[in-house]
Amino acid sequence: MVGEWKSVNAGGVDVAPGQEGTKVGKGGIAVEPYYEKMTFEVAADAKNASDQYLVALYYKQEVFRKSDDVKFHDQRGYFIYDKSNQIVYNSYCIPRAVCVVSEGSASDKITFTTPKQGIAESQFMTENATTTDFSMVLDFSKKDTLSYSQSTALNIYGKPFAHTDSGTLEKIK
Repeated sequence: MVGEWKSVNAGGVDVAPGQEGTKVGKGGIAVEPYYEKMTFEVAADAKNASDQYLVALYYKQEVFRKSDDVKFHDQRGYFIYDKSNQIVYNSYCIPRAVCVVSEGSASDKITFTTPKQGIAESQFMTENATTTDFSMVLDFSKKDTLSYSQSTALNIYGKPFAHTDSGTLEKIK
């Protein structure tokens, strides 16, 4: 996975809650085609509580609207591998004051799930757009291809909303 990745020609699709003043309105279903870039780098290994040995990859994900090339999502995180227990963690933050830690069984197609204690967010987000769950399927079973689909359960504008994203990337370096 180490290296640079970019969207295949089709790109991805973001389904998010609409904001006030947009065509779909506050809380409506906004569908946004996008393209993205991801970079993976080797990070320092870690040892927790003298017993857990972890190997980590740092990643950054930048997502741009196809309609105007404006970046609308920026994510920094780590994929962390616990070989002894065959678990992979996806630990990331986005600049909305929200951070998530999810985990899944190690394989070339990982299903990540997140317990409530795996979500941290600012007081504003807790009161206005709280994240209640996150899940992701990450598939890198095909050489130089990475596909994912993810769902973030939100409570925004006083009602639940399933924010979904899916995309396929190819390795370029």
